[in-house]
Amino acid sequence: MNRILPTLVHAAQRLAAAFTLPTSSVQPPRRRLFLSGAMLAAAIAFTSQPAGAQSWQNEHWLGAWGTAPAGPPPDTSLQTFTDQTLRLIVHTSIGGNRVRIRVSNELGSTPLTIGAARIGLRAAGSDVAAGTDRALTFGGRSFVTIPPGAPALSDPVELNVPPLSDLAVSLYLPGTVQATTVHQLALQTNYVSLPGNFTAAPTLPVQRTIQVWPFLTEVDVDSLGPTIVTLGDSITDGTRSTLDTNNRWPDWLARRLQTERDPVLGINARFGVVNRGISGNRLLGNSPNTLAGRSAQERFDRDVLATAGVRYLVILIGINDIGNSSATNPVTAEDLIAGYRQLILRARAKGISVIGATLTPFEGAGYYSPEKEVVRQAVNNWIRNNDEFDAVIDFDRATRDPAHPTRLLPAYDSGDHLHPNDLGYQAMGNAVPLSLFRSAAKAAAPVK
Repeated sequence: MNRILPTLVHAAQRLAAAFTLPTSSVQPPRRRLFLSGAMLAAAIAFTSQPAGAQSWQNEHWLGAWGTAPAGPPPDTSLQTFTDQTLRLIVHTSIGGNRVRIRVSNELGSTPLTIGAARIGLRAAGSDVAAGTDRALTFGGRSFVTIPPGAPALSDPVELNVPPLSDLAVSLYLPGTVQATTVHQLALQTNYVSLPGNFTAAPTLPVQRTIQVWPFLTEVDVDSLGPTIVTLGDSITDGTRSTLDTNNRWPDWLARRLQTERDPVLGINARFGVVNRGISGNRLLGNSPNTLAGRSAQERFDRDVLATAGVRYLVILIGINDIGNSSATNPVTAEDLIAGYRQLILRARAKGISVIGATLTPFEGAGYYSPEKEVVRQAVNNWIRNNDEFDAVIDFDRATRDPAHPTRLLPAYDSGDHLHPNDLGYQAMGNAVPLSLFRSAAKAAAPVK
């Protein structure tokens, strides 16, 4: 018994560590964690497993890339594939030594069969870098059929994925498949093959290119650290930024987290950044455009809570609620505040720190009015001054024209007076204080 007790205590400590979540530097002190009888029993069971039987216990998955699905598209923009291979390009925020993907039929009404799937580092265009191609399986099978309304995770494979690198994910679609689950604004060139399964082809025989992400919603890596989810609308989605350049503000945040040395920690922070912005999305209600996605409140569990390793949430949403409101059915600041409070409560119930972001200027946009500006200002004042978020990012201050604060700074304006250009998105990414995430980086830092 004396020999067994230290082992049980060590196992219990490991289990406790697994349930301890990093918090931002502005949160109250971490609460003490007590092991219940059931948890202690689980710890005892863990120690009784033969070596290697529970290798998944040591996995720590982070979202390295992600997007938010929407749909089904209207007939005018519905993509159809017949016995073809998709090669989808995604840009990682963090690296790791193992990788898996999440594919989705969550907006579909019929089963989706993926006949084969592979992943590798992208060399250029649709080409996969030599020596990096890996076959993906789903529960040990080379194919998967996903029921309507469901996602599927692949089994992990060994692959050295660098941070800030391009991956090529190849999906073979036998038969005729309609892309009913899709992210419409990829701002990334993706590739559709001639008929056939070309998932293993180093160079894809390209029939056409597309600028959407059908079915693929997340790439995870096995790595230390937490994931930051950015939940928002077109301004988080990167509308009007340059194609194939990864100039969305979450991309700039990811670059900073990988390249800037924290002055206190002296290390590069290890964070995944997953972009769950959808152009046209709203906080409170659904747009008549199905490609704008369900409201942030409705999609919250799928797009935030289901993200691997999520510990931080940045919320920048509400301008479409304000802009699309009408005199007969106005959206008030109180309505939006009630919506934000629901997201805060639901995130905190899962141990996620919630960071609020002020709404950026929009005078001159097609749906602007002075009355709507009053609502935006009231929302921003609440975000800044009521301490209901764990922290605040002031994107309004970072992007507005000091001489005309209800407008975007002309140097940051893409031309529609609503969406920033590449320089404006960079300014937004640079406006995020990395100190908000310092406590998590310190917890994930290797012991020297």
